[in-house]
Amino acid sequence: MPLSVQSQSHLRRARLVLACVSIAANALCGGSVFTFSLMAPALVDHLKLTQPQLTTIALAGMMGQYPFAAMIGKVVDKYGPWACSIIASCLFFAGFGLFAKEIANTPDDITAPSASTFHHLTVYFFIAGLGTAFSYFSSIFAACKNFPDFIGIASGTSITLFGLSPMFISILASKFFSHPDEGLDVTRFLQFLALFCGAVHLFGAFTLHIIPLPEDPPSVALEDPEGSVHIDEQTALLHGKRNRTPEVETDIVVVSPVKGSSVVDLAKDHYFWALAFVLFVILGSGEMVISNIGTIVLSLASQASSTTVAPSTDVATATQVRFLSVANTLSRLVVGPLADFLSPSATASGPQSIPRKRHVSRMAFLFFSILVLVLTYLWMVLGVRSQVDLWALSIGAGVAYGTTFTILPSLVSSAWGIEDLGRNFGILTYAPFLGAPTFSYFYAFNAASHSSDGAVCKGIECWSTTFSWYTAISIVACGVTGYLWRSWRDQV
Repeated sequence: MPLSVQSQSHLRRARLVLACVSIAANALCGGSVFTFSLMAPALVDHLKLTQPQLTTIALAGMMGQYPFAAMIGKVVDKYGPWACSIIASCLFFAGFGLFAKEIANTPDDITAPSASTFHHLTVYFFIAGLGTAFSYFSSIFAACKNFPDFIGIASGTSITLFGLSPMFISILASKFFSHPDEGLDVTRFLQFLALFCGAVHLFGAFTLHIIPLPEDPPSVALEDPEGSVHIDEQTALLHGKRNRTPEVETDIVVVSPVKGSSVVDLAKDHYFWALAFVLFVILGSGEMVISNIGTIVLSLASQASSTTVAPSTDVATATQVRFLSVANTLSRLVVGPLADFLSPSATASGPQSIPRKRHVSRMAFLFFSILVLVLTYLWMVLGVRSQVDLWALSIGAGVAYGTTFTILPSLVSSAWGIEDLGRNFGILTYAPFLGAPTFSYFYAFNAASHSSDGAVCKGIECWSTTFSWYTAISIVACGVTGYLWRSWRDQV
């Protein structure tokens, strides 16, 4: 016997609650590879690994994420977030489990690093990094596709929780797996990560499904053979044109293109390349700042007065990192809800859509991000002369980075439809994958040209030319964003 509409609605709510719990759990566990710095001292002490070897292992975890983004997005679109969750479960269990086993099997009395151990750990951490990518996609797209009318809130919340994952895992590590005298028990900690992350994502395999809306009962009024139709304010005056009326009255625009468009079709769309260029600039330069804020602080003199002592370099760097982190997190939490309530619906989700008045295009938020970067980089060239002046760089980069990543899923969904959202989002993440090393090496080589004997570069000349070029390319990206805003003003 089929369930009533009310029963279907209660069942859907229960399934959504379980999905939300699983989304949060996957996001909080997904960033476990970013706690590698906690393990590094123990790896040096026990395995005698060198700094280049540690860096290589850490990079393997990072490189396991970006290159497969488009493939993982296709898995999400074709099979659903549950498939990504179960794959992440297997990868975390294998990656962290084998990593722990390799450490446990290494003798305590070695005096030099083992090449085979180093190679094994690099492969195992790459596997864990790939699990991170599957975990990220499972949580963010389970949220976006279950709440298509509030895609900004959905993506912003899940991305924020993912960003808090390293802090959450590090708290568990310090509370349960660290000893005051011996430090972190890295083997037990990795065994815990294998079991914990594996179990959480296995749970997601059963709960992270796209839950359809309950079906409405058939309309008796329209099928009455006697022609006695009950008329109310919901009834269309012209039969067969009902779907058009709400679109005019509520400003919800049907924007989804032909479903199932191929990658070739996407590559032929010049708007896609324009958006990719903007993301290349915003996210690529933003990740450069995030990665190199420490050396930028070192390049500047601290500012002290006759009554105060200048803070140490470590304190100054930690302050800028906090500025970055807070700006990044708050922008994600604020922009998501703001975009949902000020901007048009991200997707055309049928007659069950919740009509909301359109106030501003979602492209306004992307334009805001690139404008913040233009002003930030211009301030670096014209206004920064000491460490205390760097607050604008940290806050500006954090706001632009967080805002862009929060608004991106809804932009992609509005422009090319939710049907292939995972694949299209994954392809666009190659922009920061290419942008981050491009902007980072540009900064690094420019700084190296002003330093001697391999020492850390000192003085504003270390980065003044870099940020002058950053300002110029950001102005170009600002113009491209304005072009996209004008072209998509009735769509996004």
